[in-house]
Amino acid sequence: MNVSIQLIMGQLLIGVINGAFYAILSLGLAVIFGLLRVINFAHGAQYMLGAVTAWLLLQYGGIGYWPALFLAPAIVGVFALIIERLLLRRIYNLDHLYGLLLTFGLALIIEGSMRHWLGAAGKPYAAPALLTGVWNLGIVVIPIYRAFIVAASLAACFLVWLLIEKTKIGSYLRAATENAALVETFGVNVPVLLSATYVLGAMLAAFAGVLAAPIYQVSPLMGSHLIIVVFAVVVAGGMGSIMGAVVTGFGLGILEGLTKVVYPQAATVVIFVVMAIVLLYRPAGLFGRETALPTAAHAVGIASRLTKKVLVPAALFALAVVLLAPFFVYPTFATRVLCFVLFASAFNLLIGYVGLLSFGHAAFFGGSAYITAHALKVWGFPPEISILAGVAFASAIGLLFGLLAIRRQGIYFAMITLALGQMVYFCFLQAPFAGGEDGIQAVPRGFLFGIFDLSNPIVLYYTVLLIVSLALAATWRMLNSPFGSILTAVRDNEVRAVSLGYRAERYKLGAFVISAALAGLAGSLKVITVQIASLTDVTWQMSGEVVLMTLLGGMGTFFGPAAGAAIITIIEHYSAGFAVPAPVVTGTLFVVCVLVFRRGVVGEIISLLGMRKRADNSQVSSNSIPEKR
Repeated sequence: MNVSIQLIMGQLLIGVINGAFYAILSLGLAVIFGLLRVINFAHGAQYMLGAVTAWLLLQYGGIGYWPALFLAPAIVGVFALIIERLLLRRIYNLDHLYGLLLTFGLALIIEGSMRHWLGAAGKPYAAPALLTGVWNLGIVVIPIYRAFIVAASLAACFLVWLLIEKTKIGSYLRAATENAALVETFGVNVPVLLSATYVLGAMLAAFAGVLAAPIYQVSPLMGSHLIIVVFAVVVAGGMGSIMGAVVTGFGLGILEGLTKVVYPQAATVVIFVVMAIVLLYRPAGLFGRETALPTAAHAVGIASRLTKKVLVPAALFALAVVLLAPFFVYPTFATRVLCFVLFASAFNLLIGYVGLLSFGHAAFFGGSAYITAHALKVWGFPPEISILAGVAFASAIGLLFGLLAIRRQGIYFAMITLALGQMVYFCFLQAPFAGGEDGIQAVPRGFLFGIFDLSNPIVLYYTVLLIVSLALAATWRMLNSPFGSILTAVRDNEVRAVSLGYRAERYKLGAFVISAALAGLAGSLKVITVQIASLTDVTWQMSGEVVLMTLLGGMGTFFGPAAGAAIITIIEHYSAGFAVPAPVVTGTLFVVCVLVFRRGVVGEIISLLGMRKRADNSQVSSNSIPEKR
């Protein structure tokens, strides 16, 4: 009995400590979102920078823990100020989703640079001598440093709440988010306030990083593993709610600790399960308020209307390229490119034609890959049945995701799908058949319909090309059907579509499931091509990668995602010889696309062709005007 009580109290203590980190990180995210309406995906990277800065100060400057506890957040704050002034300020007037994409790119750059410089191995960082030792309370032994973390987290949360809710500066900040122009008429420097808000959020993340350094080893990847859990906490508590961030952070941390006592395998997903349950009954979260945020529809409308005008020549050019590709590049690599072309096109169906950004599409892509690999290797099914099994799984979880998330829009939808996708990741991480970190390797390709030998790279390439072509043709036909027209109408003006009698949520759910099925088909083809299903296929980074492919190629254009997928896949394939790490290259592309290249490659080409045609028509019209006599 005493052992059970000690176990429960020990896990409860761990839950409180984890909750302290969740609370302070969620608070930083809530402050930035609540006042700037920016989802700061770089928050985990800033948390990591706080820990790394403290380690560097000790290693190269001999500066100990106590000065670093305040100096490291200040240094990260200066770095955040530079980011806000040079980059974030350019996207405040754009759709909120661009802020998420920009900071996601920044996170890739920061983490990739740190990993290249410091390596992936963790660095030890000792706790201060003053806080070493334990308090033995009989039923539980409490390390003094961990008790200090809880106290420091509570103090930081209280001070931030006091600053925002009870001071004049806080009132200015809250007013500026409602009506910045009006606040400026009273002589308040609103840009400075916005900069200060972002710096405050970054400093909170860095402060948490310094607190974490003596407990967890200082690693460039320490933030990427934690930030997804923190996003789930923020969504469950209510986006932008300071009280929700603190209460939900501690509450879910404690729940996570207690779950390890009852069923340890569920501890990694319990936070995401709670988030899903909360959203079923309170879509805005426990402490959140319903707010109407724009979607990304306006970002893709012009390009999608112009796509048909260049469809035929683009299709002929693409056909020539793909037919000749295996004779100029390695066939297996060319086949892999085709798989990602289909994946990006599936994602574009949702973001480009419905206006919904899903950050959980890796769940469909990687989940289908795992099911197909298991069906081929363990069950001995033929390729066609294995592919159908994978697509069926992707469609089923797509339906489940859609039912949970489709009521939300914009960044809310993106965050919900991100958290749900992470639940699928943890399921495959722990599923016995998935092989854990090793994945399912040496997947046999077999004979398609008992005739076509897929072990032959050329046969495999043209088989995948045929399947991808049929899938894209079906997508094109659907988008140019009455169903596609209604999707476009819902994207452009959902209220008007509903007033005309269309059930918008049903159409969006249908598009979501179709997109999930196509993404699953891409994952099934990919696992047959590379003969391995791994956790890489189902991570949130894969979801970010398909977003980049679509953004780079051109959201809302039919051929844009295909072009973006080809470019990104080629860059990743040949980046092994680059001096610059691949994540840095990918992150830089994200930043460039968001800031100066939002139409993407195909979108810019279409826009130029459209402007040139309008200019030619204008010239013809001016020449046809008779001279006045």
